[in-house]
Amino acid sequence: MSSSPLRAAVRGGCALLTGGALVLATACGPPAAPEPPATAPSASPGTTPVERSVTFDGAGDTVHGTVALPPGTSGPVPGALIISGSGPTDRDGNSPARPDADTNANFARVLAAAGVASLRYDKLGSGETGLGGREAAEPVGYDVFEDQMAAAYAELLDQPEVDPERILVLGHSEGSLFALRAPQVVSGPPPAALVLAAPVGARYLDLLDRQVTEQVRDGEGSGALDAAAATTVLSDTRLAIARLRAGRPLPDDLAPELAPLFGPATSAFLRRIDAMDPVDLARDLPDGTRTLVLWGTADAQVTAAEVDRLMTGLPDGERVDLPGADHVFRRYDDSPGATALDAERPFAPDAAPALEEFLGTVW
Repeated sequence: MSSSPLRAAVRGGCALLTGGALVLATACGPPAAPEPPATAPSASPGTTPVERSVTFDGAGDTVHGTVALPPGTSGPVPGALIISGSGPTDRDGNSPARPDADTNANFARVLAAAGVASLRYDKLGSGETGLGGREAAEPVGYDVFEDQMAAAYAELLDQPEVDPERILVLGHSEGSLFALRAPQVVSGPPPAALVLAAPVGARYLDLLDRQVTEQVRDGEGSGALDAAAATTVLSDTRLAIARLRAGRPLPDDLAPELAPLFGPATSAFLRRIDAMDPVDLARDLPDGTRTLVLWGTADAQVTAAEVDRLMTGLPDGERVDLPGADHVFRRYDDSPGATALDAERPFAPDAAPALEEFLGTVW
């Protein structure tokens, strides 16, 4: 993991939902390189869309994306903006830690099969967009990512095949927060519906605290951290969170394992995004905004309790729990000998019907 402020902001400080040994990289070493697939890749869901590349300006950077159209599109069709999760996750939903997740690409296929066009994009720090026109040492704040989301929404509306009055936003993981913000910040007709996939249901720093705690306990169990180091990491995590929420500077002597998360490059982002409680964002949605929440019962990043909490802000929202689906909506099987490689595990079979049924009620 790079130590530059920009890299830290998009790969470390915002990477609490991407999984892997991000927080404990110093203690546990870098994640192992993915093994080559031993069997044929799993079948893709939906249908193969007609795709073209697009570029647009977002927060002063050239952002690269893909427009995916239903086969045979001849007139205006509904459109969907797909927003990636945290860290260096590209337009297809892939990252260095999970290069074959294809979360966004799979949703684009499902949407195309349902007659919905989509736009997905490489946010700053990922894919072809990369660092944009920025220096590697330049800090990045929350507004950059929100501005790029709003620019992507405008690009979607500008596509000649897309009906601007029939738009939805699909946000995966951290992208769900940006989806909830979309009605307040985009220009043009607001989205008629939101799909929140594996959504954030707690305040950002509370979620980070839980995930750090889980990784520390795993580190203790594997012998990568001794009891004293684990206590230090947990104590320093709570101290850093308290300082951030109080608007105070972070200590200079935090545990080195926390360097990718807490530092000058990430503080502004973390303060801003933590201040936006997803339940409050949900309650502030415009009247009539339809919502679908998708969550996999095998999701190791987002808990059922956090989704329950989010639903308190969406009393009229629909929720579908997908049996055996993990955080990237692939089937998870923990039986002996079962593959763990994303490329070999199918997209959750219940995800497409749930999304298609919801779309049938929106317009």
